[in-house]
Amino acid sequence: MLLNSVAFAMMHSFTVGMTMAQNFKYFGTDGIRGRVGEYPISNDFVVKLGWAIGRAFHKEDGAHPNVLIGKDTRISGYMFESALQAGLVSSGCDIRLCGPLATPGIAYLTRTFRADAGIVISASHNPYTDNGIKIFGGNGIKIDDLTQKRIESKLDKDMHCVPAIRLGKASRISDAVGRYVEFCKSAFPKTLSLKGMRIVLDCANGATYNTAPMVFSELGAEVIELGNEPDGFNINLECGSTSPQQAVEKVHKYRANLGIVLDGDGDRVVMIDAEGRLLDGDDLLYILIWSLCERDRLRGVVGTHMTNMALEHSCRELGVKFTRVDVGDRNIIRDLNRRGWNLGAEPSGHIICSDFATTGDGIISSLLVLAALQHHKLELRQACKKFRRHPQLLRSLSYQPHQREQIQRFITEQTPLAAERLGDKGRVLLRLSGTEPVLRIMVEAQEQLLADTTCSGIETAFHAALDENKTTSGGK
Repeated sequence: MLLNSVAFAMMHSFTVGMTMAQNFKYFGTDGIRGRVGEYPISNDFVVKLGWAIGRAFHKEDGAHPNVLIGKDTRISGYMFESALQAGLVSSGCDIRLCGPLATPGIAYLTRTFRADAGIVISASHNPYTDNGIKIFGGNGIKIDDLTQKRIESKLDKDMHCVPAIRLGKASRISDAVGRYVEFCKSAFPKTLSLKGMRIVLDCANGATYNTAPMVFSELGAEVIELGNEPDGFNINLECGSTSPQQAVEKVHKYRANLGIVLDGDGDRVVMIDAEGRLLDGDDLLYILIWSLCERDRLRGVVGTHMTNMALEHSCRELGVKFTRVDVGDRNIIRDLNRRGWNLGAEPSGHIICSDFATTGDGIISSLLVLAALQHHKLELRQACKKFRRHPQLLRSLSYQPHQREQIQRFITEQTPLAAERLGDKGRVLLRLSGTEPVLRIMVEAQEQLLADTTCSGIETAFHAALDENKTTSGGK
């Protein structure tokens, strides 16, 4: 049974944590993100951001910091690649350009090239009109709060160019794609093969278009490609992990064994079984937990406050250690490393197996699931039959940026009211998105009707609060 006092305490602490995270001037849950051409996703800011990153990674011995830059396929990536390059070079950094490559590919190459930092130009699952900047440290892990603060402190200072003799240089990694393909394939046991499997693969017209098809076909699968013709504008457009309907139709049409659906920058994945059922990050995490536990290879699991309670119950039944952290894959990897555990995920499809990768990797995660299926001689549709999740409703409600403080007050007021309605039969999470002006609502309950009525009540109160604010503002 879900204890209301515990659930509310957890939700309250999470809300406070999110508020603290918003003390950053520019950084959100996953780097810096926004609409192209609007501050801070503008040319002048990104040039200075490059300079600030370079200064933040400055070396006392005078050596040039080495920084990798990769991007997804959206049209603005070319512009911001040049802007970042200018800023980094002016700060005295040497640069290696990787071109279009998945976010986890940049994390991997940052480690293998012994670089000081890796930068990804991407807005992940957002439309092409948005873009963003994600930053990895030399260990291939997204930078911590201290480093983000150091970068922001540089952004508040005047930008100045180093002397000409100290300027950095830029070069291109010509085999970045091939290196990442081989890295992904190394996660799949050499004793196994995908021969005989028909897979629908949706690359979201994003950063995996040039790697994912090769990975699965070279491992023996018959690959039916979808979302693999990026034109700069069609990233995530009616495809990818946020719009998997086309992939579901292709699975039915071609009688595929399963579908693999990635997002725009390749760090998350959802899958589709042969019957067309969509499996999210919780479903896939359950498969990996069960399989790794069976083989005594699981040290512990990190979920987030969005993870379905049924998964926590499954871990308890299997005798597996489980904990929750704030939303964001960088929070997951940080806790995995701190505890010495090796598996974590978000329902959105960010799955991290720290034995193989330092960030969410959609290709590697799907390969690990496929390996588990082959090891246990199961089809995807069979692997989740024992996983009975609690009814969980997710809603995203948009607001205007200037209404942020009002929405924070709304969260503080509504969280205890919703918790009281749920009693000891559910839990609620209200949080501000760290990447866009959206209120995220999660309501989970033992009964569908209770979840429905609670979620509807929150939505009604939200719209009423905004309407009241409009009326009050109009009367002034």
